[in-house]
Amino acid sequence: MTDPTTPPSTPSGTPYGTLPPASPLPQRRPVSLPRLQQMREAGEKITMLTAYDATFAAVADAAGVECLLVGDSLGMVCQGLHSTVGVTLETMVYHTESVARGLRRVQGTAWLIADLPYGSYAESREQALRSACELMRAGAHMVKLEGGGWTAPTVQFLVERGVPVCAHLGLTPQTVHALGGYRVQGKTEQAAQTLRRHAHELQDAGATMLVLEMVPALLSAELTQELQHCHTIGIGAGNGTAGQVLVLHDMLGLNLGKMAKFVHNFMQDADSVRGAMEAYVQAVKQGRFPDNTLHAW
Repeated sequence: MTDPTTPPSTPSGTPYGTLPPASPLPQRRPVSLPRLQQMREAGEKITMLTAYDATFAAVADAAGVECLLVGDSLGMVCQGLHSTVGVTLETMVYHTESVARGLRRVQGTAWLIADLPYGSYAESREQALRSACELMRAGAHMVKLEGGGWTAPTVQFLVERGVPVCAHLGLTPQTVHALGGYRVQGKTEQAAQTLRRHAHELQDAGATMLVLEMVPALLSAELTQELQHCHTIGIGAGNGTAGQVLVLHDMLGLNLGKMAKFVHNFMQDADSVRGAMEAYVQAVKQGRFPDNTLHAW
């Protein structure tokens, strides 16, 4: 006779996509800053996807994605905004908490990064720290901020106080109006020199990751070789970076408009969302994505 107090060995199905209360301990080591440095030194590409809720975060972790970014891109793909400018810190905290809970429920190993949204870090270094603390309390392991030059002292201020920072150069969506639209950055010699200077300043300030968005492939590859302690993560920046990131909805083909040049729909040849994520991981690891002839400038 079965003891009614003993839980079944195989968990029953749950409705609404809810996650199981626990899962076996993962075989992979938890991702950390030392682990990312080891991957870099071994020449292993770092994979990153955006995530905005518990279920997709858990699936991405199971698919082997090392880094999850709670991006302010959620304003466009989740909230229907025209840009990321309207995303608030409160919204970022809510989604970061959701993603962190999803990872905890499945004992996930992914490194969790959260965007500091528009207007939450430009006023002062102290404002940036207060905002970063909100995201770290919500479950983030690292915060990301956009821009170069003036941001370096802010990065140093945060890092000195124990907050890991991912920087972001090239196309910075929070300032898309100032940039004149979604355009490739660093194309001219002067623009490339400025971007290079900002990248080195951010590394010197303590940033350990750097998203390069819509930056020429050659410049991105050169910066990757120069920045040995700051891991470059490309999106529309060619295959010479230390890793890659895509917006979740883009790589799943959930886009009613025209896909950006640097996007590939991994869902078209997969039979499940997890399968599409696994295909993305393998394509990045094996150097098949991105293809500079198709996805870069």
